[in-house]
Amino acid sequence: MPEAPAFPLQVFYDGSCSVCASEMEIYRRKEHGGRLIFVDISGSDFDPAPHGIALEAFMHEMHVIDRQGRLYRGVEAFRAIWHAFPTSTWYRFIGALVAFPGLNLLARLGYRGFARIRRYLPKSHRTCEDGACRLGQDKPRR
Repeated sequence: MPEAPAFPLQVFYDGSCSVCASEMEIYRRKEHGGRLIFVDISGSDFDPAPHGIALEAFMHEMHVIDRQGRLYRGVEAFRAIWHAFPTSTWYRFIGALVAFPGLNLLARLGYRGFARIRRYLPKSHRTCEDGACRLGQDKPRR
């Protein structure tokens, strides 16, 4: 991520994923000065068309779009989010750490592994009550 993102950031996340929803709740509760706008892509009212990204792509990995239309995905999306907390020593530290080439590769591989298993993680019941958890629901439950 060569340039700092232009705020506000639209943070696209899967609210039906309990891990994802919990992570976004942490960011939501922190003081971000309006630099983050959270968009739950699991809701039946979410339309990916204006963004030019397929719903399956949104569901595959975290996406962030900044004010200038720059797209950040996966680990880079998290780094963009962490820029929204300039006074946080912790987020500055992990953002800098993940920027190192070797660690960046490990972070990307780790995130790719998480993205593959994410659909098997427990669903957030709060967002599924209205039937909005629409991807991956055609498989029988075990």
